[in-house]
Amino acid sequence: MYRYRVALIDDHEIVARGFAELFSTIPEIDVAATVATVSELLEVTPHATRIDLVILDLRLSDGSTVTSNVDRLRARGATVLAFTGGDDAQLMRAAARAGVLGVVRKSEPTAVLLDAITRAARGETIASTDWAAALDGDPDLADAGLSPREREVLSLYAAGAKAPLVASRTALSEATVIDYIRRVRSKYERVGRPANTKIDLYKRALEDGILPIPGHS
Repeated sequence: MYRYRVALIDDHEIVARGFAELFSTIPEIDVAATVATVSELLEVTPHATRIDLVILDLRLSDGSTVTSNVDRLRARGATVLAFTGGDDAQLMRAAARAGVLGVVRKSEPTAVLLDAITRAARGETIASTDWAAALDGDPDLADAGLSPREREVLSLYAAGAKAPLVASRTALSEATVIDYIRRVRSKYERVGRPANTKIDLYKRALEDGILPIPGHS
């Protein structure tokens, strides 16, 4: 069985230890580190050490910001799940902009927490009512933040081209094209605009001006 390496960042030691022990009961999870700050995690885990998921408390007392913390962790190659005991929509929106997989409350039932951690370790987006409310309250999150290359791939794929043809037209490998589409779907999911089907991708491309609206020049 593949075991996902997970790190927990929370500056309340007793709370952190309790959650770390809980998460370690998941057969697929190996709790690789329990630390108080992002800097501490980066110090105790050499760059070559694989960390699949970091569970990040949104409120840390070291003066760091959510955006900076998520950026540093993602640069390290880890995906991030925001973990909160509070109700701060502003922090959730900052986390969403930074690209976390979702937000989970510490007060959730054990079964919900364990399911969320398992799915996040696999790279799945974790939807929740709190997450949706934070997204709905922030018009800035309507923009999925696609890169120019992602927009190019989406314009071809959503217009009807299959992956091999997109690859040919963009001088990319078919595997790279498929990875771009996966990333595009993920970005739309994170801003509350799911694009699970090719039709959904076509709609998003129209909404964002990536494809022209039929009948309009």
